[in-house]
Amino acid sequence: MKVLGFWNNKGGTGKTSLAFQAICSFAGQNKDAQILVIDVCPQANLSELLLGGQENEGGKNLLTLHGELVRRSIGGYFQSRLPKPFDNSSIDVSSFISTPGKYNEKIPGNISLLAGDPLLELQSNAVSTLANTQIPGTDSWSSVASWLKDFVTASELDFDYCFVDMNPSFSMYTQIALAACERLVLPVTADDSSRRGIQNALSLIFGIKLPSEIYAQHNFHTRMEGAGLPHPKIHMIAKNRLTQYIKVAKSYAAVLNGITEDLNTVHKSSPAFFTFDNVEDGMINVKDFQTAGVVAFARGTPFVSMNSGTLSVATQRVQVNRDQLNENREIVEELASKLW
Repeated sequence: MKVLGFWNNKGGTGKTSLAFQAICSFAGQNKDAQILVIDVCPQANLSELLLGGQENEGGKNLLTLHGELVRRSIGGYFQSRLPKPFDNSSIDVSSFISTPGKYNEKIPGNISLLAGDPLLELQSNAVSTLANTQIPGTDSWSSVASWLKDFVTASELDFDYCFVDMNPSFSMYTQIALAACERLVLPVTADDSSRRGIQNALSLIFGIKLPSEIYAQHNFHTRMEGAGLPHPKIHMIAKNRLTQYIKVAKSYAAVLNGITEDLNTVHKSSPAFFTFDNVEDGMINVKDFQTAGVVAFARGTPFVSMNSGTLSVATQRVQVNRDQLNENREIVEELASKLW
């Protein structure tokens, strides 16, 4: 199974809405493929979108999954791993997976979901403690870091592709998610904090430009190498919501150019950290989705399934322009076509 993650150490980049649209478009482009979506985020926003959004009981449907005898979520899976953190041989991973299309008819039927869960925050300390427990003859960190990789391996006969959405943190559960990914899409916006976010991501994942050697011994990069686990590679930088910025001031364009320059510098010294040979080939421009994006988020409706016209959002009637919707579809289809 091929595994790609959406992540940035900075919040507010539109990562989840971009992941939602790209995954659903990819599913539409690859109708014969079975796709697993894993939401490794305590806010579970992607799960709520897939399950119906705010307008169509996405939150209620998510609570239903959490309330089942076997909790159908990432939190349920982690809960099953906590008693036996170094042994997954007796776990039926299929019992944690749901089918969003049963709750939300707008979602392609070839998408399955391991839902997000606020339980992750409660589990975080216990998971970190287990990962750092010293046990003779056992690499505790790599065993715990491989929990999601174990899940993917156990599911690989049922699915062709896996997409992982991660929250903007670097907690142990985020590292578990990153350790399962082969490729990463990093969404950025045209602000200095996004540029710092990319720089920080490179430090966290690859150990680049660490402020002190003190951090080198125990960071993610060193531990992954020590355990013989492959790093995820940066596959795409999505310059998101461009129309909010570029026409406003030249300084925003300068920030985006700065991000490109930073990546060029790293690519020159460490090309193995990327899937592309040229940084420009790994860039994609994404305009702001405007009204259609708001409607999509509220109704849990991807562009691939959305109709133009007047739609209801929070008891208000909202007009979705056909040309705008078609333009959004084209952008997302291009993004989806480049995921693999």
